[in-house]
Amino acid sequence: MMLKPLATTCNRLACTLSRRTKRWILIAVDSCLFFLAIYSALGLRFEAFLPQEQLQKYLPTIALLIPVKLGMFYLMGMYRPVLRYAGLDFLHTTLRAIALSSGLVVFLSFFFRFGQLPRSVLINDALLTLLFVIGVRLSARWLLYHPKSPVSPGARARSVIVYGAGSAGSQLARALTQTDTYCVVAFVDDDPQLHHQQVCGATVYTPQQLPVLIARYSIKTVLLAMPSVDGDVKRRIIHDLRHLPVSVKTVPSIGEIVSGGVSIGQIREIDISDLLGREEVAPFPNLLRLDITEKSVLVTGAGGSIGSELCRQIASQQPRLLVLFELNELALYTIDMELSEAFPDLQRIACLGSVTDGVLLREVVVKYGVETIYHAAAYKHVPLVELNPTQGVLNNVWGTFIAARTAKECGVDSFVLISTDKAVRPTSIMGTTKRVAELILQAFAAQDDGSTRFVMVRFGNVLNSNGSVVPRFRKQIAEGRAITITHPEITRYFMSIPEAARLVVQAGALGRGGEVFLLDMGEPVKIFDLAVQMIELSGLEPGKDIDIEIVGLRPGEKLYEELLIEHDNAIRTQHPKIYAAREAMLPWTELEPQLMALVAAARQGNRVRALELLQELVPEYGGCDVPVRETVPPAVGSAT
Repeated sequence: MMLKPLATTCNRLACTLSRRTKRWILIAVDSCLFFLAIYSALGLRFEAFLPQEQLQKYLPTIALLIPVKLGMFYLMGMYRPVLRYAGLDFLHTTLRAIALSSGLVVFLSFFFRFGQLPRSVLINDALLTLLFVIGVRLSARWLLYHPKSPVSPGARARSVIVYGAGSAGSQLARALTQTDTYCVVAFVDDDPQLHHQQVCGATVYTPQQLPVLIARYSIKTVLLAMPSVDGDVKRRIIHDLRHLPVSVKTVPSIGEIVSGGVSIGQIREIDISDLLGREEVAPFPNLLRLDITEKSVLVTGAGGSIGSELCRQIASQQPRLLVLFELNELALYTIDMELSEAFPDLQRIACLGSVTDGVLLREVVVKYGVETIYHAAAYKHVPLVELNPTQGVLNNVWGTFIAARTAKECGVDSFVLISTDKAVRPTSIMGTTKRVAELILQAFAAQDDGSTRFVMVRFGNVLNSNGSVVPRFRKQIAEGRAITITHPEITRYFMSIPEAARLVVQAGALGRGGEVFLLDMGEPVKIFDLAVQMIELSGLEPGKDIDIEIVGLRPGEKLYEELLIEHDNAIRTQHPKIYAAREAMLPWTELEPQLMALVAAARQGNRVRALELLQELVPEYGGCDVPVRETVPPAVGSAT
């Protein structure tokens, strides 16, 4: 009990001292340790508690031994590591320094004919020096920076349990000892061989003991430290933890750690991807590079959720030039600054403008010799486009036409349209406008003049995108408000933004022209179940701490999303998560007059006429608001 205030005082004192002062204090301490070691070695050899006679006899050698050891310690870098972060690797350095210094003393004493120390004294001195140096350093580190006690953690530290006592768990525990945020009081692991063992000073327990541990230590947070575990196993663990009265957080995945963007000690909330247990397929490097490396690439909507991630993925593939085309000034500035810091050698151009401005877009494409275009600029929020249909037509339809026509006329090699599952049998204006955008590319591709490859990539919701359901739920939970859901049976497909962007790039490289590529979105997720899981993983109880309110389907919203129009058209590609389909289309001679009439109605603000023309172009539009869910054949099931 007396050590705690002493440790606190020493810790505060250490924080006020400069690195140079600490180094001199360590040198002074080592000098005393060296004298104590040789003094004790002489006492052991000559069986005397006060070996005064022997000290006088070997005084010249002792006077040489201490500065030689100090010099060797300094040369070997013993005073360079920060004591707080020094690991046991300094044991090897200490052994080498002691061995070399003892050898040097023997050589010098022989060369200058000093009194040679007995061999037993030299051996005892070396062993005692090693014991004293390591012991004092470990004791000092514990006293100055010792981890919080499991019984009485620091006032600002929260007691936590780490689930996973492997390498990730031990690294996490060591990282947390350097902070005042968390105090690890116990580990939990499924491996029976680890039970009742000690990891970083804390005991490893079985998962069945978690409720008892939570009550004993008043735990509010469990940290999941299993970044390399299979998705199904992680999902099972999270499912078991969600019923406990604790919030669950996790460490970054192995991919995030290896990429260098984060460290094992960076705690984050459980993400929907953790709940789904979705496994990402490693990208095909040749497909990622094909349309990007050493080429001039343009991304429209470069500041949006998908557009900005496309820019990051493209930048990592060493393009000759990356052109960021974006209407929103702040979004363009944000992604431009991010790329400048993350990819300082990247040649990039930030262009502020709208895809509906054909003159500007053509000027940019010609000026920078654009060879590949990823068209991500679009209005995507269903309720907003439902309220503003003419603007949705102008941006999603006319903007796509202008971008595709510019690519065709300027001889761009590849044009990839980012489409959506809402374009399949659309019940919303947004989905219908995206289907018309697909029809435009299909018509251009059918002309088959060989100038530009037009490819469409269709997928569902991306995790944590702007305005998506997951960040909204997270915000509502944090504020203690009720979670609002449109319908208890509504389901959606989900995919992470990085995975979606990588698959878009790879699908674009696979296309020969006119294909609609479909990304494997895994299994659909019931939004109500997702809300319940997020509440429980925050340590709260649905219906008690956080309510779930059903507010009804919004205009144009579906209960279920689809990725195909004709299921039999799905064709496997060389990539296991990308399917290709040939959808029904209109030849340009039929599409053009209807398209121009639609755009004219939108420009005039004629909502009624615009909707009529959308219905003519996409006959599936205007069906029931809640379509009957269709059974997907097994051959296509993995693609949806």
